[in-house]
Amino acid sequence: MSDKNYILAIESSCDDTGAAVILDNKILSNVVASQKVHEEYGGVVPELASRAHQQNIVPVVDQALKQANISKEDLKAISYTRGPGLMGSLLVGGSFAKSFSQSLDIPLIEVNHMQGHILANFIEDANDVKPTFPFLCLTVSGGHTQIVKINDYLDMEILGETIDDAAGEAFDKAGKILNLPYPAGPIIDKKSKIGDPTKFKFAKPKIDGLNFSFSGFKTSILYFIQKEVKGNPNFIEENLDDLCASIQRSIVDILMAKIKQASDETGIKQIAIAGGVSANSEIRARLKEGEEKFGWKTFIPKFEYTTDNAAMIAIVGQLKFERNLFTDRTAKSVAKYHI
Repeated sequence: MSDKNYILAIESSCDDTGAAVILDNKILSNVVASQKVHEEYGGVVPELASRAHQQNIVPVVDQALKQANISKEDLKAISYTRGPGLMGSLLVGGSFAKSFSQSLDIPLIEVNHMQGHILANFIEDANDVKPTFPFLCLTVSGGHTQIVKINDYLDMEILGETIDDAAGEAFDKAGKILNLPYPAGPIIDKKSKIGDPTKFKFAKPKIDGLNFSFSGFKTSILYFIQKEVKGNPNFIEENLDDLCASIQRSIVDILMAKIKQASDETGIKQIAIAGGVSANSEIRARLKEGEEKFGWKTFIPKFEYTTDNAAMIAIVGQLKFERNLFTDRTAKSVAKYHI
């Protein structure tokens, strides 16, 4: 048994089973088991996801402990994703974390998945320089799009969020219209690099304040494609790169306009990004452009800490451990869990 504060983290909010071990802001292991079963359905099937988590969670945790070169007896606490996410998936990770912490007689720490995405910026090797408080974070993932003001590690305020689809859903639904495989976001990003982003124009929603909407944008793509394919059945194939580039440019324009507005309204020039969609190359490039254009200081975490992973759950677990913020084992998983 070690006297060091090793913390195990478990992430199971959607379709990735993750386990990580952290010690003093340093990630010692970060293991993720992805689920390929959803690709043929064009999206995540909740029941299949929870079954896969049940199969994966024990070997993933075992591998995380081995890679960190510790035994379970060395652990001082276990953190886990309580929500938001798919209820069946959350229950698998939550049940395992509760049982494991009880068997080892160590504290349990609940973590908000979206807080994890944001605070991943504070992992030791996430980026060269860490943000100082307050800062803004554009959090973009498959299910969430938010602008969050971070006043302190565990003091956050949502300034704006999507009122319907998230940015990640816009990418995936556009991909489905273009007959691209799921998940479509990385494919659209790749094809955008050789396409003309000014070739096609799509309607951009006019939403008051700092909220987002991508539902109408998705519909405008659908109607445009239906009209063009009617006149030319090969329209998508002949223009795929330009379509991908134009769609991506439109989505990123929407995101950048809102984060610029938030920065102007709050006077905060420190801008971070988080969430799976923040791996998108154009979002990262445009954010960096903001440093020169608007005097921003930007924080972009390493790719491995942007998609769903347990390292981000670990950093929140450590911050809560240091503040003695522990969780009762009767805490229930919650599909909708606000910051």
